[in-house]
This record gives sequence, C-alpha cells and structure tokens, in this order.
Amino acid sequence: MPRPKPPQADLFDAELAERLRAEAPLADRLRPVSWQDFVGQEEVVGQGKPLRRLIEQDQVPSLIFWGPPGSGKTTLARLIAMLTKSHFVPLSAVASGLVELRAVVQEALSRRKLHATRTILFVDEIHRWNKAQQDTLLPYVENGTLTLIGATTENPSFEVISALLSRCRVIVLKALSPQDIETILRRALKDEERGFGKLKVSGAEKAIEHLATVASGDARVALNTLELAVKASTKGDQVTITDELVKYSLQRTHLLYDKGGEEHYNLISALHKSLRGSNADAALYWLGRMLEAGEDPLYVARRLIRFASEDIGLADPQALLQATAAFQAAHQIGMPECNVILAQCVAYLARAPKSNALYEAYQAVQEDVQQTINEGVPLHLRNAPTKLMKEVGYGKGYKYNPDYEGRVEQNYLPESLKGKKYLKPSH
Repeated sequence: MPRPKPPQADLFDAELAERLRAEAPLADRLRPVSWQDFVGQEEVVGQGKPLRRLIEQDQVPSLIFWGPPGSGKTTLARLIAMLTKSHFVPLSAVASGLVELRAVVQEALSRRKLHATRTILFVDEIHRWNKAQQDTLLPYVENGTLTLIGATTENPSFEVISALLSRCRVIVLKALSPQDIETILRRALKDEERGFGKLKVSGAEKAIEHLATVASGDARVALNTLELAVKASTKGDQVTITDELVKYSLQRTHLLYDKGGEEHYNLISALHKSLRGSNADAALYWLGRMLEAGEDPLYVARRLIRFASEDIGLADPQALLQATAAFQAAHQIGMPECNVILAQCVAYLARAPKSNALYEAYQAVQEDVQQTINEGVPLHLRNAPTKLMKEVGYGKGYKYNPDYEGRVEQNYLPESLKGKKYLKPSH
C-alpha cells in the first residue's frame, strides 16, 4: 500500500504544475475549457447542432475530425474529454504504436467489464498510423470497446482504412475566418491568467488585423506569432507590437502545403482548371502558392508541358514550344530565378486558344487498341525489302502520294476500322 505524501510534497507538485502550465505555449494555455470559449466551426458545433447535442448528452459516436492545422480538432477533442463521463485516453499517432494501443485496449476491456465504463480514445494525427495499426484498432471500435475520435489534416478517404472509416462519422472542419482569429488574439491580450492581460500592450490593433489575415485560418500559428512578438518587445510590463514585428515573427513558414498530400493535388488542380478557363490572374496566383511553398518548379513545368498538348494542342502549336522552353530554362537556373519564367509560360497558356481535340482523339485510339482485335497492317502499307515479301503482296497497290495531284484516296487503317475518324474539329 503506497504511503501518503507529506503536505510539502503536495505543495511542490502544485507549484511544479503551475510553473509548467505557465511555461506552456500560449496556444496551449489558451485552449477553451467551455463552449463559451470555443471560437469558429458554428456549422458543426454551434448552438443546437446535432454533434453538439450528442456531446452535451455524452453520446459521442466514433468520429474523424478532418481539417487544416489550427482549425480546432484537438481543442474540440479536449472539450469532449471535459464534458464526457467516459474514460478519455489521448494518444499521438506520431509517438504511439501497437504496444501503447494494445495497452489501451486491455485497460478499456477491464474498465468495461468491471465498471461498465466506456472508453473514448483520441488519436491525434491518425493518418500517421499504418494499416496494421488501424487494423488492430478496428474490432474494438466495431464491438464498442472503444469510441474512436481521430484527428487528421489529410483526406481520410486516402489515409484511413475503409473498414475503420465506415464505422466513423467524418466531421469536416474549415480553416478559421480572419474574424475568428481576431477574436482569439484579442482574448489572448486581455486574459490576465492565461494570456497577456497583465501587460500594457500598445500598437496591437493594426498588427492583429494583419496577423488575423496572414495566419491563413490557423489559430495556432496566429497565437505562436503573437507570443513571439510580445516576448521580443516586452520591457518590464510595457509591450509595443508593430506590424513589422509581426511580419518578422511570422516568417511565413506556416504555408499550408504538403508535396505528398492532398493540398499538393488541390493546388495543381486549381492551376490546371484556371489555365483551362483562360483566367491568367488565377493561374498566376495558384502558381505562386505552389512555388512559394517550396514545390519543385520542374514538377510544375512538366504539368505545363502536358497541358500545352492536352488542352491547347493544335489550336496553338506554339504552346508546346513555350512550355518545353520554360522547362529547360527552369532546369538550368532553378528557383527563385525561374519563377518569372514559369509565370510567363502560365500567362501564355492561359491566354492561348483551347482545344482538347488531340486529347479526345488519343483516348478514342486507346479504347480501340484495347477493345478491338489488333489486326495486322494492311498489305499495301507494308514495305517489301525482299523478293518473297513482294511475291506475297507486301506493298501491292500502294499509291505513292507525290505521284498524284491532290488528295490520294486509299485506306490507311485496319479493315475493321476503315473510315474511322479520331481527330474531330474543335469547338
């Protein structure tokens, strides 16, 4: 039986906990502890919304929170932990594996058997768990031993196994609006216990408006930037925050982009569709979003080459030359110098006339090659370099075009495809 701790030990533990809380990042200290503190996501957990009612009634189903960084996924999970009577177990998929998961499962089974208590398992960054780890979790979610709450920035359709996904409700969280970020930042400056309310802050109005915009909906980025700016400018209890200080503290290293993730494909899709729609301004913007976030310029250049034939083709044959030249130039000089070269190419392709006639023609060719009999080349189209080939009919009846005036009528396709038209006039 453990011995009771002396009073001074309790005092020491309390002081240590208080010091650790005070040293925690501002974004962590300021996490909401009630619905009144929770900002944003009104469409999901606003007053009277079904999910909020389920949480308040302690009937939380298995959920996957999917949204960009700083949109409130972990915060919402922690609110559930405070409001539920179930046993709440948080795990990070980055730091935890099968050993930790199996331990949680065994404890949940015992808890359910001995105390009839549910266990809610929160897995942050659930997309980091591989198929084997997710498979291990599946039967216990299915039989109710665990209620799963997963959080991910990646599309769960690709990152969560289908069997587990089918047993969860996916809740899509949006990036916070600039107004939401402003509300959070102002609260941080006013909160005396968890924020900077005890300091005399000046000059923050313009800086907050700027930060709320450039944080791109990420509350964590906004709060971390504010904290750095405050610490860098504090003299005694006086703080002067300038727009320049905020820009320096932000450094724009938070740009949402993952070369191997969904945002990569979202942005290249936006660029492609803007080019197809002949909107040069939008195409230049999406190009900038990719390049400034660190995308490989040669990847972009390769896609532009493909676009030049797929969506422009014979409507402007010069487009392919422009795209190929842009790729070569980008390869030779690299970033950042090649950014304007790719911009020139993007502007040209956006303004060029469009035709997908070649693309559709080749698709039709692919279909015929794959689904019709592959007949031999008609004899009159075959070369006859030997006497035997001539004797069996190779080249017989071929009309040599330069010997005729005008168009020569002869079949160039297999007999079963005679007269087939692949290349159609573009609209």
